[in-house]
Amino acid sequence: MKSFPWLGVLTWVSLASANNIIGSREACSNEGELVNVESIKDIRCFTCMCKNGFVECQKEQCPSQEGCHMLLEIPKNGCCGKCKGCIYKGVEYDSGVEWRDPDNPCKVFTCRGGVVTDTIEQCFTPCNDPFPPLPGQCCPTCSGCRVNGQTVVPGRTVRSMEDPCLKCHCSNGKVSCAKKACPVVHCSPSSVLPPGPGECCPSCQGSRKLMLPPQGKCILGTGLHEAGRSFMPDHCTICECVNGTSVCSRPSCPVLDCPLEKQELKPNSCCPHCSPKSELSNTCKVGDLTYEDGETWQVDLCKSCVCKEGSVRCAAEMCPQQNKACPPNQNLVHLEGQCCPKCVESDGVCTVFGDPHYKTFDGKFYSFQGSCKYLLAADRVNNTFSIRVTNDARNTKTSSWTKTVSIKVDGIKINLGEKRRVKINGKRVFISKYGTTRNGIHLSEADDSVLVETQQTGLKVLWDGNSFLEVSVPAKYKGKLEGLCGNFNSKPGDDMTSRWGEPIVDPDKFGNSWRVGGRRACSRGTTLVPKQQGCFSKTGYQRRQKERLCKILRSRVFAPCHKYLNYVMYYKSCLVDMCECPSNMCYCESFTAYAHECARLGATLHDWKKETSCQARH
Repeated sequence: MKSFPWLGVLTWVSLASANNIIGSREACSNEGELVNVESIKDIRCFTCMCKNGFVECQKEQCPSQEGCHMLLEIPKNGCCGKCKGCIYKGVEYDSGVEWRDPDNPCKVFTCRGGVVTDTIEQCFTPCNDPFPPLPGQCCPTCSGCRVNGQTVVPGRTVRSMEDPCLKCHCSNGKVSCAKKACPVVHCSPSSVLPPGPGECCPSCQGSRKLMLPPQGKCILGTGLHEAGRSFMPDHCTICECVNGTSVCSRPSCPVLDCPLEKQELKPNSCCPHCSPKSELSNTCKVGDLTYEDGETWQVDLCKSCVCKEGSVRCAAEMCPQQNKACPPNQNLVHLEGQCCPKCVESDGVCTVFGDPHYKTFDGKFYSFQGSCKYLLAADRVNNTFSIRVTNDARNTKTSSWTKTVSIKVDGIKINLGEKRRVKINGKRVFISKYGTTRNGIHLSEADDSVLVETQQTGLKVLWDGNSFLEVSVPAKYKGKLEGLCGNFNSKPGDDMTSRWGEPIVDPDKFGNSWRVGGRRACSRGTTLVPKQQGCFSKTGYQRRQKERLCKILRSRVFAPCHKYLNYVMYYKSCLVDMCECPSNMCYCESFTAYAHECARLGATLHDWKKETSCQARH
């Protein structure tokens, strides 16, 4: 871990304004590694990491306390506040915890803000031949995970539109549906929010700190209750104050076999009942459509309905609340055909550019000027693909550039050459305007480059025909790769591991450990690369000219990207590339790599190639 005792930074810390970290943005080079920032107050509550060339600090994400009117003080050595828990039969429970009576699994307890609610779970069986309840469970199960035509995805909940308190879960291909009474709300009546559309229970609005009652007494709403005394917060609930915890019991209403519009609640009654049935119908009319009794239809990805005795019954999948951001290297995406978004692992991307500079799948940045053939990336576990690159010295003493790329995947060999020439199994392939597909390999042109996409493995390779190369692999290859692009295990620190499994610090030794092929593949005739001295022999004018070109990375041309990605490593790479540059346009490679990385991070650059004359290269 790298220490920054002087750092007073930093970025995107999601806090109340009084707790924001204020300071300047600082650069870093140990990509993906933790950074110790000693100057931050309460540093134990922050995690700082080197990300995209900047030190970023994020405060520990605390559970939301919205709706808690019994907030406890934050402990002296803690980071997060908590809502008052409960004590029941000598056992402490956190607020929000639910548990069952070990002797009666249908008896359910819930702790919310210092109040225990106990109730009997009501079962609903959506089939005629259910299986008995599983051990420790109350309700029977039905084969197949469908309720009112809606598929219940494992790990998700489906609720009935007629009774939002009825929830169904799927496990091992069997569905179970149950209904529980709502927990007793612990806030004052003026802070109670009624349930919204499709919601089951009322909730408390806002939050406030706990006002400690006298020893042993209980606070519920605006009332203070003596220890051992019983009281009724409403005509359906009876409570007792036990050791500072209000223990309440309330009935759970049975599941009704009628739609919402035919349910009635009589005065002083706790549960609704179905109104007398009128003449039953064998069809349901929805807009201009008529459905037969028992017929199901899908409204959208989240909701399905069934026609039952003339009434439309619907069920909808409930998406979990996204209170927290996705973990690092994951994105929230809406997968095709699914109701709810989910966090999925991002693809791994390895970039090669210029006089070769490498940014590994895990973000490790290094330079290696070997002029032979090397294993860039390969699946070391299942051997589904391998990528080799041949570097060319281009008649220089210390430099080299990627010249050709060889991909083996699914028994097919793809060669990418100069000027974007493509061969598949030795035969030249010309790419049509709308792309070309051969043997499950799709070829297209994108951003002055050739894009190779393999359908079975998910591998993508982008090649500009000059020296810029980008390899993308799906998350299924995590921890399974080897080569110059690293092992893709989210740990940049161990990316420079040799072919023999040894950690290496020197990029030249690391690069040469992945050399493949004979000496004839080496354009300089040796695997040892002398350290680059070219820039120091240039005249002052020549050096200034090259620095001026590379400094375009710091200009308004790339300004939209500066807040997303630190340009320093790309600027340094640019200076190296310009030392021995046959065309005097080698700066374009660093610009291309920087622009591609920026686009992945969400930045939009306009006409950067035109403004930097890099268009002329293609």
